[in-house]
Amino acid sequence: MTGTLIEEKNKIADTSIEKISKINRVFIAPSNARPAPGVLEAIQEAEAIVIAPGNLFTEVIPNLLIKNISRTIKESRAIKIYIGNIMTKPGETDDFTLSDHIKAIYEHANNKIIDYCIYDTGEVVPEFVRKYNKDGADLVEQDLQACRDLGIKLIPKNFSYIENDMVRHNPESVGDSIIELVCEDLKFRDLQNNPQYVRMNAKLKTNNEKRKEEEKVKNKEKRAQNKVNKKARRMDNRKKSKFSSKYNERIKSIKTSEEKRQEKIRKIEEE
Repeated sequence: MTGTLIEEKNKIADTSIEKISKINRVFIAPSNARPAPGVLEAIQEAEAIVIAPGNLFTEVIPNLLIKNISRTIKESRAIKIYIGNIMTKPGETDDFTLSDHIKAIYEHANNKIIDYCIYDTGEVVPEFVRKYNKDGADLVEQDLQACRDLGIKLIPKNFSYIENDMVRHNPESVGDSIIELVCEDLKFRDLQNNPQYVRMNAKLKTNNEKRKEEEKVKNKEKRAQNKVNKKARRMDNRKKSKFSSKYNERIKSIKTSEEKRQEKIRKIEEE
């Protein structure tokens, strides 16, 4: 910490990297900024509040600094869900673990405003991790016990995927995870006949069936491609085998001819 105060959002990460210093705290100006009309009412009436993935200090936390937002989230009867980041952000969350992200949110919100954390269990292809490493980013370490110690209920989901060579959250998987949580909460409150539950549960079933069908198609395409690759390998091996056979025969022929030539020279010399 250098005591540097940065006043422009876009300069925060670059300045942090330049000064080799971690972000201590972020503020908004004016400090008494009020939420837009209807925001607090929407939070109070919500079944679920989602703190979505994004740059922690410049995209997620600033929303919680608006007057009365954090307090209203805390007091809301909605379930509060945090979607864990997959990769760190250079200049913002270098070396941050999953629990470090949550702690930073708690510190700025002055409240424990998270009930559940949905974190990624997917395996990011090493080649993409190395690409991020070159820019100073890395996979967020999932220190699950430290999260549990904060009172967080953890939900593992495989939602990472690659889009335009970037590691992203799969929006459909994240959306289904949230719907599933809300349905479980409604079921816990014995509200299975609630129109909202019926609607969301039907959507979840439809999405799951759709995903299963897509998975079947992908597996079918994968098997077909594997057959093509296997056939190509056999043909390649066959070609190599034919070439190798002809090549060995040619070498043997050249060797025999050379032996005969040397034998002929030797006889001439002896005469």
